Amino acid sequence: MSATMKDVAKMAGVRIETVSRILNNGPAKPSTRKKVEAAIEALNYKPNDYTRGLKLDRTFYVALIIPSVWQPFFAEFAFHVENALEKNFYKMHLCNSNGTVDKEREYLQMVMQHRVDGIIGITYSDIDEYISRNFPFVSIDRYFTEDVIYVTADNSSGGRLAAQKLHELGCQHVAYIGGYQDTPSEITNRRKYFELECQELGKECLILEMLEPIEDLKKEVRHFLTAHPEIDGIFAISDTVAIDVCEVLDQMGRAVPDEVQVIGFDGQRIHKDAPYLVSTIVQPIQEMAEVAVDRLLHVMKGESVPQRTILPVHYGQGKTTKKLK
Repeated sequence: MSATMKDVAKMAGVRIETVSRILNNGPAKPSTRKKVEAAIEALNYKPNDYTRGLKLDRTFYVALIIPSVWQPFFAEFAFHVENALEKNFYKMHLCNSNGTVDKEREYLQMVMQHRVDGIIGITYSDIDEYISRNFPFVSIDRYFTEDVIYVTADNSSGGRLAAQKLHELGCQHVAYIGGYQDTPSEITNRRKYFELECQELGKECLILEMLEPIEDLKKEVRHFLTAHPEIDGIFAISDTVAIDVCEVLDQMGRAVPDEVQVIGFDGQRIHKDAPYLVSTIVQPIQEMAEVAVDRLLHVMKGESVPQRTILPVHYGQGKTTKKLK
Protein backbone atom coordinates (compact mmCIF):
# COMPACT_ATOMS: atom_id res chain seq x y z
CA MET A 1 0.00 0.00 0.00
CA SER A 2 1.36 3.43 -0.98
CA ALA A 3 2.36 5.87 1.74
CA THR A 4 0.15 8.89 2.35
CA MET A 5 0.83 12.43 3.44
CA LYS A 6 -0.54 11.42 6.85
CA ASP A 7 2.13 8.70 7.10
CA VAL A 8 4.85 11.24 6.27
CA ALA A 9 3.55 13.66 8.90
CA LYS A 10 3.45 10.91 11.54
CA MET A 11 7.01 9.73 10.85
CA ALA A 12 8.36 13.30 10.79
CA GLY A 13 6.43 14.28 13.92
CA VAL A 14 4.71 17.26 12.28
CA ARG A 15 1.23 18.25 11.16
CA ILE A 16 -0.14 17.27 7.75
CA GLU A 17 -0.38 20.98 6.90
CA THR A 18 3.38 21.30 7.43
CA VAL A 19 4.09 18.44 5.01
CA SER A 20 1.78 20.02 2.44
CA ARG A 21 3.50 23.39 2.80
CA ILE A 22 6.95 21.87 2.33
CA LEU A 23 5.79 19.85 -0.70
CA ASN A 24 4.63 23.11 -2.25
CA ASN A 25 7.92 24.89 -1.53
CA GLY A 26 6.43 26.99 1.23
CA PRO A 27 8.37 28.40 4.21
CA ALA A 28 9.61 25.99 6.89
CA LYS A 29 12.45 25.71 9.38
CA PRO A 30 15.48 23.93 7.89
CA SER A 31 15.31 21.29 10.65
CA THR A 32 11.62 20.65 9.95
CA ARG A 33 12.17 20.48 6.23
CA LYS A 34 15.01 18.00 6.76
CA LYS A 35 12.78 15.70 8.88
CA VAL A 36 9.95 15.81 6.35
CA GLU A 37 12.27 15.13 3.41
CA ALA A 38 13.84 12.21 5.31
CA ALA A 39 10.37 10.76 5.97
CA ILE A 40 9.41 11.18 2.30
CA GLU A 41 12.52 9.29 1.23
CA ALA A 42 12.13 6.56 3.86
CA LEU A 43 8.49 5.94 2.93
CA ASN A 44 9.08 6.44 -0.80
CA TYR A 45 6.14 8.83 -0.74
CA LYS A 46 4.96 10.03 -4.16
CA PRO A 47 2.79 13.17 -4.08
CA ASN A 48 -0.33 13.00 -6.24
CA ASP A 49 0.62 15.61 -8.84
CA TYR A 50 -2.84 15.74 -10.40
CA THR A 51 -4.59 16.41 -7.07
CA ARG A 52 -1.92 18.89 -6.00
CA GLY A 53 -2.25 20.68 -9.32
CA LEU A 54 -6.03 21.02 -9.06
CA LYS A 55 -5.77 22.51 -5.57
CA LEU A 56 -3.03 24.96 -6.43
CA ASP A 57 -3.83 25.67 -10.11
CA ARG A 58 -0.46 24.21 -11.17
CA THR A 59 0.63 21.24 -13.25
CA PHE A 60 3.95 20.62 -11.45
CA TYR A 61 5.57 20.14 -14.85
CA VAL A 62 8.34 22.26 -16.36
CA ALA A 63 9.36 22.09 -20.01
CA LEU A 64 13.02 22.03 -21.02
CA ILE A 65 13.80 23.06 -24.60
CA ILE A 66 17.19 21.96 -25.95
CA PRO A 67 18.43 21.88 -29.56
CA SER A 68 19.47 18.21 -29.49
CA VAL A 69 20.07 15.33 -27.08
CA TRP A 70 22.90 14.16 -29.34
CA GLN A 71 25.32 16.80 -28.06
CA PRO A 72 26.77 15.77 -24.68
CA PHE A 73 26.50 19.29 -23.21
CA PHE A 74 22.73 19.44 -23.79
CA ALA A 75 22.22 15.87 -22.58
CA GLU A 76 24.13 16.49 -19.34
CA PHE A 77 22.33 19.79 -18.80
CA ALA A 78 18.96 18.02 -19.18
CA PHE A 79 20.06 15.37 -16.66
CA HIS A 80 20.86 17.99 -14.02
CA VAL A 81 17.69 20.01 -14.71
CA GLU A 82 15.55 16.91 -14.18
CA ASN A 83 17.35 16.11 -10.91
CA ALA A 84 16.93 19.66 -9.62
CA LEU A 85 13.24 19.69 -10.52
CA GLU A 86 12.67 16.31 -8.87
CA LYS A 87 14.10 17.62 -5.61
CA ASN A 88 11.43 20.31 -5.75
CA PHE A 89 8.66 17.80 -6.61
CA TYR A 90 8.38 18.85 -10.25
CA LYS A 91 8.58 16.70 -13.36
CA MET A 92 10.18 17.61 -16.67
CA HIS A 93 8.84 17.66 -20.24
CA LEU A 94 11.77 17.42 -22.67
CA CYS A 95 11.54 19.21 -26.01
CA ASN A 96 14.30 18.10 -28.37
CA SER A 97 13.68 20.97 -30.81
CA ASN A 98 16.45 20.35 -33.36
CA GLY A 99 16.33 24.12 -33.89
CA THR A 100 12.77 23.88 -35.23
CA VAL A 101 11.00 27.12 -34.37
CA ASP A 102 7.52 25.55 -34.66
CA LYS A 103 8.33 22.99 -31.94
CA GLU A 104 9.67 25.72 -29.66
CA ARG A 105 6.59 27.89 -30.21
CA GLU A 106 4.38 24.89 -29.42
CA TYR A 107 6.05 24.49 -26.04
CA LEU A 108 5.73 28.20 -25.31
CA GLN A 109 2.02 27.86 -26.04
CA MET A 110 1.85 25.07 -23.46
CA VAL A 111 2.61 27.60 -20.74
CA MET A 112 -0.09 29.93 -21.98
CA GLN A 113 -2.54 27.02 -21.99
CA HIS A 114 -1.47 26.03 -18.43
CA ARG A 115 -0.20 22.63 -19.56
CA VAL A 116 3.20 23.31 -17.96
CA ASP A 117 4.09 25.86 -15.28
CA GLY A 118 7.24 27.24 -16.87
CA ILE A 119 10.06 26.72 -19.34
CA ILE A 120 13.85 26.54 -19.29
CA GLY A 121 15.13 27.05 -22.81
CA ILE A 122 18.32 26.72 -24.83
CA THR A 123 17.02 28.18 -28.06
CA TYR A 124 18.45 30.16 -30.96
CA SER A 125 15.22 30.55 -32.94
CA ASP A 126 13.29 33.73 -33.65
CA ILE A 127 10.77 33.50 -30.80
CA ASP A 128 11.09 37.01 -29.36
CA GLU A 129 7.44 37.84 -30.07
CA TYR A 130 6.35 34.95 -27.84
CA ILE A 131 8.48 35.99 -24.86
CA SER A 132 7.70 38.68 -22.30
CA ARG A 133 9.06 39.67 -18.91
CA ASN A 134 5.93 38.22 -17.23
CA PHE A 135 6.40 34.85 -18.92
CA PRO A 136 7.72 32.03 -16.63
CA PHE A 137 10.78 31.43 -18.79
CA VAL A 138 14.49 31.15 -18.01
CA SER A 139 16.92 31.24 -20.91
CA ILE A 140 20.40 29.73 -21.11
CA ASP A 141 23.05 31.93 -22.78
CA ARG A 142 20.62 33.83 -24.97
CA TYR A 143 19.06 37.18 -24.15
CA PHE A 144 15.95 38.64 -25.75
CA THR A 145 14.54 42.06 -26.57
CA GLU A 146 12.40 41.81 -23.43
CA ASP A 147 14.00 41.65 -19.99
CA VAL A 148 13.97 37.87 -19.86
CA ILE A 149 15.90 36.12 -17.09
CA TYR A 150 18.89 34.13 -18.27
CA VAL A 151 21.74 32.07 -16.86
CA THR A 152 25.09 31.79 -18.58
CA ALA A 153 28.68 30.72 -18.06
CA ASP A 154 31.32 33.44 -18.14
CA ASN A 155 31.97 33.29 -21.88
CA SER A 156 34.06 36.48 -21.80
CA SER A 157 36.62 35.19 -19.30
CA GLY A 158 36.46 31.81 -21.05
CA GLY A 159 37.57 33.37 -24.32
CA ARG A 160 40.40 35.21 -22.57
CA LEU A 161 41.44 32.06 -20.70
CA ALA A 162 41.69 30.09 -23.97
CA ALA A 163 44.00 32.75 -25.45
CA GLN A 164 46.13 32.80 -22.30
CA LYS A 165 46.50 29.01 -22.28
CA LEU A 166 47.53 28.82 -25.94
CA HIS A 167 50.05 31.59 -25.25
CA GLU A 168 51.44 29.76 -22.20
CA LEU A 169 51.68 26.57 -24.25
CA GLY A 170 53.94 28.32 -26.76
CA CYS A 171 51.54 28.72 -29.70
CA GLN A 172 52.73 31.46 -32.07
CA HIS A 173 49.98 31.46 -34.72
CA VAL A 174 46.51 31.11 -33.26
CA ALA A 175 43.04 30.89 -34.75
CA TYR A 176 39.40 30.87 -33.72
CA ILE A 177 36.93 28.47 -35.39
CA GLY A 178 33.18 28.50 -34.80
CA GLY A 179 29.67 29.06 -36.01
CA TYR A 180 27.31 31.87 -35.14
CA GLN A 181 23.58 32.60 -35.04
CA ASP A 182 21.71 35.76 -36.00
CA THR A 183 20.06 35.80 -32.55
CA PRO A 184 21.79 37.65 -29.67
CA SER A 185 23.68 35.37 -27.30
CA GLU A 186 26.42 35.48 -24.68
CA ILE A 187 28.23 32.81 -26.71
CA THR A 188 29.49 35.49 -29.13
CA ASN A 189 31.73 36.70 -26.29
CA ARG A 190 33.88 33.58 -26.69
CA ARG A 191 35.27 34.86 -29.98
CA LYS A 192 35.20 38.54 -29.01
CA TYR A 193 37.28 38.20 -25.86
CA PHE A 194 39.57 35.54 -27.30
CA GLU A 195 40.43 38.03 -30.03
CA LEU A 196 40.88 40.90 -27.55
CA GLU A 197 43.17 38.82 -25.34
CA CYS A 198 45.24 37.77 -28.37
CA GLN A 199 45.67 41.43 -29.29
CA GLU A 200 46.81 42.27 -25.75
CA LEU A 201 49.28 39.37 -25.91
CA GLY A 202 50.60 40.71 -29.21
CA LYS A 203 49.38 37.75 -31.26
CA GLU A 204 47.59 37.85 -34.60
CA CYS A 205 44.33 35.91 -34.48
CA LEU A 206 42.93 34.31 -37.64
CA ILE A 207 39.17 33.76 -37.74
CA LEU A 208 36.94 31.15 -39.37
CA GLU A 209 33.34 31.97 -38.42
CA MET A 210 30.40 30.43 -40.26
CA LEU A 211 26.68 31.18 -40.15
CA GLU A 212 24.73 28.21 -38.77
CA PRO A 213 23.45 25.77 -39.83
CA ILE A 214 26.83 24.90 -41.36
CA GLU A 215 26.47 22.68 -44.40
CA ASP A 216 29.91 21.02 -44.24
CA LEU A 217 31.99 22.13 -41.25
CA LYS A 218 34.91 19.78 -41.91
CA LYS A 219 35.21 20.95 -45.51
CA GLU A 220 35.33 24.60 -44.40
CA VAL A 221 37.90 23.80 -41.71
CA ARG A 222 40.10 21.91 -44.19
CA HIS A 223 40.10 24.86 -46.64
CA PHE A 224 40.94 27.24 -43.80
CA LEU A 225 43.81 25.16 -42.40
CA THR A 226 45.20 24.49 -45.87
CA ALA A 227 45.25 28.24 -46.53
CA HIS A 228 46.98 28.87 -43.19
CA PRO A 229 49.51 26.06 -42.57
CA GLU A 230 51.29 28.22 -39.99
CA ILE A 231 48.47 27.80 -37.43
CA ASP A 232 49.70 25.97 -34.34
CA GLY A 233 46.96 26.82 -31.83
CA ILE A 234 43.17 26.75 -32.22
CA PHE A 235 40.29 27.82 -29.98
CA ALA A 236 36.97 26.27 -31.07
CA ILE A 237 33.57 27.63 -30.05
CA SER A 238 32.58 24.25 -28.56
CA ASP A 239 34.02 20.85 -27.78
CA THR A 240 31.95 19.38 -30.63
CA VAL A 241 33.63 21.73 -33.12
CA ALA A 242 37.02 21.08 -31.50
CA ILE A 243 36.57 17.32 -32.05
CA ASP A 244 35.76 17.92 -35.73
CA VAL A 245 38.82 20.19 -36.06
CA CYS A 246 41.04 17.47 -34.58
CA GLU A 247 39.65 14.92 -37.04
CA VAL A 248 40.46 17.23 -39.97
CA LEU A 249 43.96 17.83 -38.65
CA ASP A 250 44.49 14.08 -38.34
CA GLN A 251 43.32 13.57 -41.94
CA MET A 252 45.77 16.28 -43.05
CA GLY A 253 48.61 14.48 -41.28
CA ARG A 254 49.07 17.22 -38.66
CA ALA A 255 49.62 15.80 -35.20
CA VAL A 256 47.57 17.01 -32.22
CA PRO A 257 48.95 18.29 -29.88
CA ASP A 258 52.56 18.07 -31.09
CA GLU A 259 52.03 20.30 -34.15
CA VAL A 260 48.69 21.95 -33.44
CA GLN A 261 47.08 22.44 -30.03
CA VAL A 262 43.30 22.67 -29.75
CA ILE A 263 41.03 24.02 -26.99
CA GLY A 264 37.25 23.70 -27.04
CA PHE A 265 34.50 25.08 -24.81
CA ASP A 266 31.96 23.13 -22.69
CA GLY A 267 33.74 20.40 -20.73
CA GLN A 268 32.33 17.33 -22.49
CA ARG A 269 33.03 13.91 -21.01
CA ILE A 270 31.65 10.42 -21.65
CA HIS A 271 30.72 10.13 -17.98
CA LYS A 272 31.23 12.04 -14.77
CA ASP A 273 34.69 10.73 -13.88
CA ALA A 274 36.04 10.34 -17.42
CA PRO A 275 38.74 12.65 -18.85
CA TYR A 276 37.66 15.56 -21.03
CA LEU A 277 37.24 14.64 -24.69
CA VAL A 278 39.43 17.62 -25.63
CA SER A 279 41.26 20.32 -23.70
CA THR A 280 38.47 22.72 -22.89
CA ILE A 281 37.05 25.71 -21.11
CA VAL A 282 34.73 23.96 -18.66
CA GLN A 283 31.23 25.28 -18.05
CA PRO A 284 29.68 24.51 -14.63
CA ILE A 285 26.88 22.49 -16.23
CA GLN A 286 25.32 21.18 -13.02
CA GLU A 287 25.37 24.60 -11.37
CA MET A 288 23.88 26.23 -14.48
CA ALA A 289 21.03 23.72 -14.40
CA GLU A 290 20.39 24.11 -10.68
CA VAL A 291 20.47 27.90 -10.82
CA ALA A 292 18.12 27.91 -13.82
CA VAL A 293 15.63 25.72 -11.93
CA ASP A 294 15.92 27.89 -8.81
CA ARG A 295 15.33 31.07 -10.81
CA LEU A 296 12.31 29.57 -12.58
CA LEU A 297 10.69 28.34 -9.36
CA HIS A 298 10.97 31.85 -7.91
CA VAL A 299 9.53 33.40 -11.08
CA MET A 300 6.60 30.99 -11.02
CA LYS A 301 5.85 32.20 -7.48
CA GLY A 302 5.83 35.79 -8.71
CA GLU A 303 9.10 36.62 -6.95
CA SER A 304 11.83 38.80 -8.42
CA VAL A 305 15.23 37.34 -9.32
CA PRO A 306 18.36 38.75 -11.01
CA GLN A 307 17.85 39.13 -14.74
CA ARG A 308 21.38 37.91 -15.58
CA THR A 309 23.40 35.29 -13.73
CA ILE A 310 27.00 34.60 -14.83
CA LEU A 311 28.80 31.53 -13.50
CA PRO A 312 32.59 30.98 -13.53
CA VAL A 313 34.48 28.70 -15.93
CA HIS A 314 37.87 27.00 -15.69
CA TYR A 315 40.41 25.26 -17.91
CA GLY A 316 40.23 21.48 -18.23
CA GLN A 317 43.28 19.60 -19.49
CA GLY A 318 42.67 17.05 -22.22
CA LYS A 319 44.81 15.25 -24.81
CA THR A 320 44.60 18.03 -27.42
CA THR A 321 47.09 20.37 -25.71
CA LYS A 322 50.52 19.80 -24.24
CA LYS A 323 50.97 19.76 -20.49
CA LEU A 324 52.57 22.84 -19.01
CA LYS A 325 55.98 22.08 -17.53
